[in-house]
Amino acid sequence: MANTDTSYGLRPISRQGSSVSSGGMTEYRIASDNSNPIFHGMAVIPLAAGVIDDLQAAAGGNVSIVGVFGGCEYVSSTTGETVFSNYWPGSGADSDHPVKAFVYDDPNQLFQIATSNVVAAANTEAEVRAAVFANIAFATGNSGSTSTGLSSATADLNTIATTNTLALRIMGVQDDPANSDFTAAGIPLIVRINNHFNAPTGSIAAGTVSTTGV
Repeated sequence: MANTDTSYGLRPISRQGSSVSSGGMTEYRIASDNSNPIFHGMAVIPLAAGVIDDLQAAAGGNVSIVGVFGGCEYVSSTTGETVFSNYWPGSGADSDHPVKAFVYDDPNQLFQIATSNVVAAANTEAEVRAAVFANIAFATGNSGSTSTGLSSATADLNTIATTNTLALRIMGVQDDPANSDFTAAGIPLIVRINNHFNAPTGSIAAGTVSTTGV
């Protein structure tokens, strides 16, 4: 039976280790003239201008991820009223007021993400679980739904490797009866952000942290 959920971006689920997971977010800013939609559950990056943007806003996509977008607050340029939204639509803000973004930015935050595909090397539960502690790339990272506001980011099983510049580290597989078909897209992986900007050795340039998978 095919899995019921096949794309929803990065969904925060817990914190690595035994410490309490508050699900807290940190406030950042989005440039009011930023035309890139940023969806709930999308990985975001820091820019030198002191704002955040979507994953591919930097040339080549080679900027360390600062966290996962959880929503925003801005003043509408049309109505003058404060808007609370789970995604940034890419326009509509009054430039006289800040666009506040809320980001899950704890380097130890764990997320759930669905796989985009099925590959011969990982189409059984045992084979997928053997990829725990390896790294994996996004299959899609910059799209989403303007109806739900949710990111459509998924993980690409074809990219599983020890390569330290891959965006995500696989930490486990979520037990989920509705999404337990390992022969179909939508396998719920538990991941954390690799080369996190807020890690002790993080930087604007990706790949500076020693995070090679096993």
